[in-house]
Amino acid sequence: MSRHSWIKAALGVAATLLIVSVLLPWNDGKQKQPQSPQTLSDRPTDRQGTEMEMKQTLLSEDINATKKLLRQDAQGHLHAMVAALSSSNDGGITAYGEQMKKSHGQLHALIWVDRHNGRSRQIAGSALDRDAAGKAQSVRLGIQAAKEAVKHGRSYESPSLQAGKDRYFILAEPSADGKHAVIGLFNEHILRAVEEHQRRNLRMIPYPREGRFRVESVYPNTMRDITVKTGHDNENASHFYENEIVVRFRNKPEKEQLLQIRRDLGSKEEGRMLGDTYIFHSESMSFRELKQYFVKRWNPLYTEPHYMYMTNDNTAKDTKDVSMPNDILFSQYQWNLPAVEVNRGWNLSRGNKNVTVAVIDTGADLEHPDLKGQFVKGYNLIDPAKAPYDDVGHGTHVAGIISALVNNNEGVAGMTWYNKVMPVKVLDQSGSGTTYSVAQGIIWAADHGAKVINLSLGNYVDSQFLHEAIKYAYNKDVVLISAAGNDNTERPGYPAAYPEVLAVAATDSSMKRATYSNYGDYVDVSAPGTNIASTYPGSQYAALSGTSMASPHVSAVAALIRSQNPELQNTEVMDILRNNVVDLGEAGHDKYFGYGQIDAYKALSAAQGEGAPLQLWPQHLRSRFESILHRFNP
Repeated sequence: MSRHSWIKAALGVAATLLIVSVLLPWNDGKQKQPQSPQTLSDRPTDRQGTEMEMKQTLLSEDINATKKLLRQDAQGHLHAMVAALSSSNDGGITAYGEQMKKSHGQLHALIWVDRHNGRSRQIAGSALDRDAAGKAQSVRLGIQAAKEAVKHGRSYESPSLQAGKDRYFILAEPSADGKHAVIGLFNEHILRAVEEHQRRNLRMIPYPREGRFRVESVYPNTMRDITVKTGHDNENASHFYENEIVVRFRNKPEKEQLLQIRRDLGSKEEGRMLGDTYIFHSESMSFRELKQYFVKRWNPLYTEPHYMYMTNDNTAKDTKDVSMPNDILFSQYQWNLPAVEVNRGWNLSRGNKNVTVAVIDTGADLEHPDLKGQFVKGYNLIDPAKAPYDDVGHGTHVAGIISALVNNNEGVAGMTWYNKVMPVKVLDQSGSGTTYSVAQGIIWAADHGAKVINLSLGNYVDSQFLHEAIKYAYNKDVVLISAAGNDNTERPGYPAAYPEVLAVAATDSSMKRATYSNYGDYVDVSAPGTNIASTYPGSQYAALSGTSMASPHVSAVAALIRSQNPELQNTEVMDILRNNVVDLGEAGHDKYFGYGQIDAYKALSAAQGEGAPLQLWPQHLRSRFESILHRFNP
């Protein structure tokens, strides 16, 4: 037998051993160390009240972190403005101010101060003496204090100021040459938006609210109806449209048969079709009645409710040392990037524009300055005639974690420099969507070149319809990654629990299990998900928490891996992500962390080979096999 043939045969044997090793781990003669007692962050909470208190604390942390992000971002823009306009004329100053106001929704007004003559003029925004902010005594006094501070060459920052129903803050920055200063009045609308978003995303309230759908009990082994009264109840409920049904026929119905179905249902619209599966709507029949009709009359392969899915929340310079990018908010707020070694990973791969990550979500802020040039054409399933703009904030936040511009002196740094995001809007302005929209979004993304699909959404039902879409993308060599959910429950969530999907749990900055994170044997890996700073609509930035934030960390590393080694198949990428982690919790795989927290540097190091099987193996197996080879071929 030739050396080449012998090695090939040995690889086959070793591959078999690898499979066995998953079931029967190697014993190196060391006794398994006893596990230390779990902290409160490590274990599931026992009482609903305690869990709600934890989520309330987390919500407060997200709001406070967002407030800091808002102020630091605003201060950075004012500082850049006075530096850029030190020698500009009045027209240039006004144009700069108007453009800044247009692109930054949080900016209410700008005042330019000439320190030589003491004059000031408003260069952008609403007239301060005519609007609510101008009428507020606290705002007027704050602007006077800001003018007094810059008169003496000092910066100024006010506390939050109440003006009617809104809150504002004031910042002032003098120029370095002492000639000018700029004063900005900023609204804090984003704090209210983050609070509303996170109350839904963390399931602190019944969500989505009752409307065109109903709640179905999914207690194990029962179909007993329940009423969702608190956010905690969401873990035991799925949502579906009461007057709709998903049907997979054994044989594709003819046109006349579809017309007959429409007449029988009293429907004003034709059934929607995706692949071989149909969705029918009735004006008068409930889901139970629809199911009885189709089972009795048409004997379909299967029927199921039409479920709803909810959020589970380059111009950069290519520098030699990229461990500390110059993005304004990176060093102080983005603890999550160093936690997964992505900074070191950039020395191996910073991404590739040809490797696209589809974000199946609420759309994206396509005009955000920190995402400029980072999008490929997406799709809007909610309104196909419109671009996939984000009217919630969730999708923009997810997109920023993956691909916010790096090293551009703006906002946050994404985890990839060059990978593009494909925004596919499948969730509406309430942050929820249907089986149909999510499934069609997955299929659309797979058909339009996505190499990685991020699914920061979920429900607690195993939908065959959705699973077929998942398998379709999987069979097209797409890496699918999904959030586990935010209900602190062991109940499997979908699509995360499908075998074709990499399921992601969340950790916090102490590498502890996030208290809200779902868990279970289906979890593959974990990633940072608590107080994550990223982009937000209106050219803003927000800190959000949830497995929705953990999932795009993994999607970004998957994109870097596929950029590093385009020859790898989706199964190989998933194995690399599982096998190159920081093991947390119990040794090996456990239901809280999966195989462990992702490590971008380890994963990219493993992906460097050109598809060599050994690169995909855990280190202890590679070492053993290499020692065997050396023994026979010294």
